[in-house]
Amino acid sequence: MNILAIGAHPDDVEFGAAPLLIKEIKKGNTVKILNLSKGEAGSSGTPKERAREAVDAAKLMGAEIEFLDFGGDCHIEYTPKNGIKIAKYIRQYKPNIILAPQPDENQHPDHSAAGKIVRDAARFARYGGLAELKGLPAHKIDSLYFYFVTQPFGQNPDIVVDASDVYKDWKKVMECHKTQMKGKQYLNLISSRAAALGAAIGTQYAVGLWKNDPIRLNTLSDITLSSRNY
Repeated sequence: MNILAIGAHPDDVEFGAAPLLIKEIKKGNTVKILNLSKGEAGSSGTPKERAREAVDAAKLMGAEIEFLDFGGDCHIEYTPKNGIKIAKYIRQYKPNIILAPQPDENQHPDHSAAGKIVRDAARFARYGGLAELKGLPAHKIDSLYFYFVTQPFGQNPDIVVDASDVYKDWKKVMECHKTQMKGKQYLNLISSRAAALGAAIGTQYAVGLWKNDPIRLNTLSDITLSSRNY
């Protein structure tokens, strides 16, 4: 499978979804990370430094990485034009699965904007009549899931994935973002959250995802791992 993970900032994917990507790469699937900024407005680290950290993290995971210009950190706008821009990329890369930031309003407006842009782009990519996308064959993805970046939301995740077996790898990936670790305890914050979510399903660490569409099964008994722990 081709998996496309999209983040508003250079560390979003690593903080929120890296364990999922590490697992998929170990299975032999191809992962590409697409960042919509280089953290231009950040208080710590220059855009060049932050891009280099993201490149190092991607290399550690075994993923490809690319940066798109959406006006810079804090200037990412939820517009049809930006949705079409991502849709063009989706048609070129042809992912089966896309991961994007949770589109609900949260501590950074870029996260919400990026999630909404990607949600729309996945739909635009399969429309054959969009003039801006002429010349690229329409592409329909299989699934779109949303991850949270640095904090959980009011509702429980729709999907919880055990991250215990790749936590050490995940920690190394997060540690690549040295400039961001200087001012905030991100590693502790994210690890604590992953431990709490893991405890809820009887594992050491876990990460959550929100679905965009209903999850389809043939039979109820296809679900072989239960998350009921209390």
